[in-house]
Amino acid sequence: MANPNFAVELPKVVDKHISDICDCSYTNDTDNHCAHFVSHFMSYRFGFKCKDMSGKGTGAGANIRVHEVFGRCAAVGLWGDKPDEDCLAFVTASTNVDLANKTMKNVPAKHIGISFGGKIYHYSNSKRKVVAASPEDFAKHYPGSNITVYFGSFPDSQFA
Repeated sequence: MANPNFAVELPKVVDKHISDICDCSYTNDTDNHCAHFVSHFMSYRFGFKCKDMSGKGTGAGANIRVHEVFGRCAAVGLWGDKPDEDCLAFVTASTNVDLANKTMKNVPAKHIGISFGGKIYHYSNSKRKVVAASPEDFAKHYPGSNITVYFGSFPDSQFA
């Protein structure tokens, strides 16, 4: 876990636009920044990064793909089976996830946040800022009867 001081650091990023978080100039409001925010906050440098998209910036970049972060979690499961510890939260249609193989399809309708202290901190693309939501509100991110919330333990490796 790259940023263990959640109690101090997470509240500081609420209401921040991605341009306040990303040092690689990948800040287009028409793009999805949920994994981008989580990966900058947690220092996830694996997979496809913001710097790969922008070709700019002073930093190493951070992952921008929800399904890549999901696949790096040591443990994943249904939200109702979540252990009593901080973790990542994912929401998508159940047909997009294979828990046995720890995979998520690369589809547009998937979202990620950081679960801490009874809230899920995530980048709201429609509000263009980081927000803190209840798990119940996070579960309503997409409409549909098969929308499901999953947990994922924090990936062990940040740089692989």
